[in-house]
Amino acid sequence: MASFNKVILMGNLTRDPELRVTAGGISICKIGLAVNRVYSTKDGERREEVTYVDIDAFGKQAEVISKYMRKGRPLFVEGRLKFDQWESEGQKRSKLGVVLDKFEFIGGREDGDSGQSAGYDKSSPPARTAATPAATPAVNFSNDNDTLDEDVPF
Repeated sequence: MASFNKVILMGNLTRDPELRVTAGGISICKIGLAVNRVYSTKDGERREEVTYVDIDAFGKQAEVISKYMRKGRPLFVEGRLKFDQWESEGQKRSKLGVVLDKFEFIGGREDGDSGQSAGYDKSSPPARTAATPAATPAVNFSNDNDTLDEDVPF
């Protein structure tokens, strides 16, 4: 039987990332993502529904998300569904979550206080500035027998 397990989500973090490190040195980051869906009813009324998804990230990705993301910030996530089951207080419990495979930051840094509120630190590269073109030496073609065609189409 063939199967395929892929999840693609884009939404906003519902809480600050929670980073933990296992005894074996593996980083685990737990995040919550709110994904909104806007639709219209038969009566033309506009409605919005929100789906809350728990996501687990591991390794270097967990560390990067924990360092740069904060509650409310948008994030694009690719991963796979994982069904967890456990027993608590004599009752069987279950939860469907996502294990992160890839992610992308959405949007830019927050304006205001040099990006510190968005979790960016001083190790980020400086902002780019317009570079001045290097002076190229003038070439004299008057002694060449070559003719330059001014009508070059490219």
